[in-house]
Amino acid sequence: MSGTVGAGSRYGGDGEVEALLRAKLRAADEEIETPGGLWERVKEPVAGASSAGAPAPGGRFAVAWWPQRHPYAVVVAVAAAVAAVVLGVWWVLLRPGATDVRPAGPPRTVPLTVYNSEAACRSPHTLECALRLAEDPHRAYAARGNTAGRVWHGEVLAARCVVTDGQLVRDEEGVTSSRWYRVRTGEGEEGWLPGVRTRNTREVPECPTGGG
Repeated sequence: MSGTVGAGSRYGGDGEVEALLRAKLRAADEEIETPGGLWERVKEPVAGASSAGAPAPGGRFAVAWWPQRHPYAVVVAVAAAVAAVVLGVWWVLLRPGATDVRPAGPPRTVPLTVYNSEAACRSPHTLECALRLAEDPHRAYAARGNTAGRVWHGEVLAARCVVTDGQLVRDEEGVTSSRWYRVRTGEGEEGWLPGVRTRNTREVPECPTGGG
C-alpha cells in the first residue's frame, strides 16, 4: 500500500503521544534542583512578621514595612512650616497697604469732667443744679423732649467723640460753643454734653458723619 503514514499511526495514536509528553515533562521536573537554603531564606521575613503579631489572611504572616523618618527631612519640614507662618504674618500685618487688624471691643473714650459755671451749684447734688444731656445736638438745648439724662458738676464722663456744628450754646459766664460731646455716664446713660458744660483740654476725635 502506497502513501504517507500519518502521525497517529507512527506513535500509536493520540493517547500514546500524550503519554510520551507527560513522561518528558516529569523527567524535566525531576531534573530541576531547588537551591540550598532557599526555603529558609523565604521563611525568615515571615518569622519576623509573626513576632510583630500581625497575622495575614490565610494563616500567613505579612511583613510590615515602616518608613524610617530621616532627621534631615524632619528639619526641612519644620523649617518650611515656620517660613509659611512668618510669611502669613507679614502678608496680613506688615505688607504695604495691609489692613490694621484689631480685636473687636468698645471704642476708645476720653475722660471728660462736667463743669457748671454757677458756683452755687457746684456742690449741691440737686435737680435744680443738674445739667441736661441732650438727645440731639442739632436741636435747641432747652427744647422740650430733647433730654437724655442729667449730670452734675465734677462728674467724670466718658467722651467718645465730638461734633463741631451743633446748636450754639451760651453758659452763665457768657462762654459760647457749638461743640457737643457724645458721652456716657457711670450709670450707662448716653447723650450729648454741650461744650460750655466742660473745660476740656484733651483731644477728642470727631464723630463720623451722621452722629456718634
